[in-house]
Amino acid sequence: MKIHEYQAKQLFKQYAVPIPEGQVAFDVEQAKQIAAGLGGFPVVVKAQIHAGGRGKGGGVKLAHSLDEVEQVAGQLIGMNLVTHQTGPEGRLVRKVLVEQGLQIEKELYFSLVPDRATAKVVIMASRAGGMDIEEVAEKTPEQIVKVYVDPLVGLQAHHCRQVAFGLGLTGALMKAMTQLTTQLFRLFVDYDCSLVEINPLVITADQQLLALDAKINFDDNALFRHKDIVELRDLDEEDPLEVEASKYNLNYINLDGNVGNMVNGAGLAMATMDIIKLAGAEPANFLDVGGGADAEMVENGFRIILSDENVKGILINIFGGILRCDVLAEGVVKAARKTGINVPVVVRMEGTNVEEGRRILAESGLNLISATDLKDAAAKVAEIVK
Repeated sequence: MKIHEYQAKQLFKQYAVPIPEGQVAFDVEQAKQIAAGLGGFPVVVKAQIHAGGRGKGGGVKLAHSLDEVEQVAGQLIGMNLVTHQTGPEGRLVRKVLVEQGLQIEKELYFSLVPDRATAKVVIMASRAGGMDIEEVAEKTPEQIVKVYVDPLVGLQAHHCRQVAFGLGLTGALMKAMTQLTTQLFRLFVDYDCSLVEINPLVITADQQLLALDAKINFDDNALFRHKDIVELRDLDEEDPLEVEASKYNLNYINLDGNVGNMVNGAGLAMATMDIIKLAGAEPANFLDVGGGADAEMVENGFRIILSDENVKGILINIFGGILRCDVLAEGVVKAARKTGINVPVVVRMEGTNVEEGRRILAESGLNLISATDLKDAAAKVAEIVK
């Protein structure tokens, strides 16, 4: 789960991580009031969407007076902001963060992420702050400091020194960096984060270390432990079909293809999407109904697929194990009768109760196309959508 920059900075503040003064505004008048209370100009007005690259997309602007705040906030609130992470469709800006302007001497990069290869938390830092870290990693990887922390041991003083030395910090700045690293590591662990990132982390002209930006992602599987974080969820920033699927515990990701697919098991779903592409078509979604799905979950999954206007054909690929083939068939038939199938459906089933599942589908009176194997199913659905 993602949250906005202003929400991440509120968490930073709880953990004594230094941030610029500022507040979120939902309209122009509120933006002017916040700017007036910051004690001077310039101020920064930042669009709040769940995507990076806002500055390059025109979503971060300086204002040197209340009139400019009114103008800038008026431009940003309600605009469709396009960045390299939003795709060409962009994101609607509904709110802005108004912050004090700073005299910046140096921009750094800092982040914490889990590293599955080593089963450790890796701290990444770089003197090349303010840039796309992917570009830095590709062109000048030597500029990135990586420090690996065993979560069973926890953060130690030598980890903090490695980060500070790697950034070339000394004296008071080294002490400030040590405190920041310690507090952010605590936040990362306490809230089961999958990412904590500051880009840029700035050194000001008066030698203060401040988080000019803030990005936090959380492990969805741990949200049951963090009711306060769930309350920060902004459904306006999520795909409506993915929000609907989450209500039924369905693992659904909307894509931009034209073949809807329903599969049980994440690995099988990935393989199914690959073979759809190999057959010359494009998957419209990732949908893993899971091994423990019942007829109601299958019905809801089918309904969500059919609600995507881009879907021109559906491939159902089920290997019956915990989810029996007859249960899947019952769910498909129920969903089809309730929603009305307006696209062809190719079904490939194998496994537990497969004959009973095929009988249910055959006697349903629905226009379903059977496939002998996965390759055959992908070829048939690809031909249909062409």
